[in-house]
Amino acid sequence: MLNNHQPAIDPNKRKPLRRHSITQKPQAGMANTSQNKPIKILLFDRWLLAAVVAVMLLGIMMVYSASIVVSEKMFGEPFYFVMHQMVFIVAGLVLAAFLLRVEMKQWEEISTLLLFISFISLILVLIPGVGRQVNGSMRWVGFAGVGFQVSEFAKFVVVIYLARYLVKHHQAVTQQFSGFLKPMIILGIIALLLLKEPDFGSTVVIMTTALGMLFLAGARLWQFGCLFGGVAASLVVLAISSPYRMARLTGFLDPWANPYDSGYQLTQSLIAFGRGSLFGVGLGESVQKLFYLPEAHTDFLFSVLAEELGLVGCLAVIVLFAIIVYRTLCIGREAASQSRWFQAYVAYGFALWIAMQATVNIGVSSGLLPTKGLTLPLMSYGGSSVLIMCMVFAVLFRIDYENRLERFGLARNKIRRDLKFVNRKNWM
Repeated sequence: MLNNHQPAIDPNKRKPLRRHSITQKPQAGMANTSQNKPIKILLFDRWLLAAVVAVMLLGIMMVYSASIVVSEKMFGEPFYFVMHQMVFIVAGLVLAAFLLRVEMKQWEEISTLLLFISFISLILVLIPGVGRQVNGSMRWVGFAGVGFQVSEFAKFVVVIYLARYLVKHHQAVTQQFSGFLKPMIILGIIALLLLKEPDFGSTVVIMTTALGMLFLAGARLWQFGCLFGGVAASLVVLAISSPYRMARLTGFLDPWANPYDSGYQLTQSLIAFGRGSLFGVGLGESVQKLFYLPEAHTDFLFSVLAEELGLVGCLAVIVLFAIIVYRTLCIGREAASQSRWFQAYVAYGFALWIAMQATVNIGVSSGLLPTKGLTLPLMSYGGSSVLIMCMVFAVLFRIDYENRLERFGLARNKIRRDLKFVNRKNWM
């Protein structure tokens, strides 16, 4: 703990400190041993930051490689998609820099308002003239020539709202079935609106994430099992009742039975995996991206990566996502150990969401799961996904920052004063 009578920085020696750390000096009168040397306290998770940056840079590289031919043919400009992706990333980073200043208690206060905005946006997207139809689905709201996919915002809002509900009604969730059922009614309405678009993939991700958060909050096992079974049965009924979903399901079970119709996407994706072998055919050398594999720069970006970088590249991406999910869970666990339960549930929810969406995308590309229109977080082309993911990690880094302040007993105003002295050479 810091000495209350001794500032973190000697005012007579304005020695610059690292922006993302402060120095904790030993108390007066203590022996000057190696154990009492000044301690550097980092205010962010370097492993999480490194993994996020690596995934983002790898995504830019693969979007460029997968889209260069399609971009040239559609727009006469080979860099069209990658330039748009970089614009979205810069916008997302600017948004993240702003959100890093927002305290978590403010997110908790506006969670209901965010849920209301999400409901309105999911209704607006279904109105002809307001919603924009792409590939047969009404998932985008157009504004000033830019489309925004409202289902991505709904995923973010569900985690924030449910985290607040679990904190406020924790006893009811763990002891009463009504407390467990109430949030599922709200989520059911969101799911119905998503299915009207239709967006079955986002529905699965949201419901799975919500059930995982309820389970981690301590819901009774029999209640969780009954609801999980009911949700699973509903999803199965929805899958088999729709002709196009049924075609995707049968195409997944045996894609080679109809390789030019229902099994076309999966067979082309599997060919890409086969060509990639161990080390890949080389960056930019993919054949499947040459109009064989649909949506090569979005939903099936991982297939192009498998072809060009091989098994080694695939494992590298999986390891990076594993690091992201693990470090996010660690942030949630640290918040829980400090009894900051809203922050803990938000971190757990984001970890479940990222893990679920990455697993589904990779599973679809490799033929382990039925085809779903879900992007690979931070990698696939898509402005809405990039912006929302930047918001997610801004909130996570804010939670981590507040965790570290609480752990070391540092006052927020003292931290702000200390961080005015920046050493730009040693920020890592």
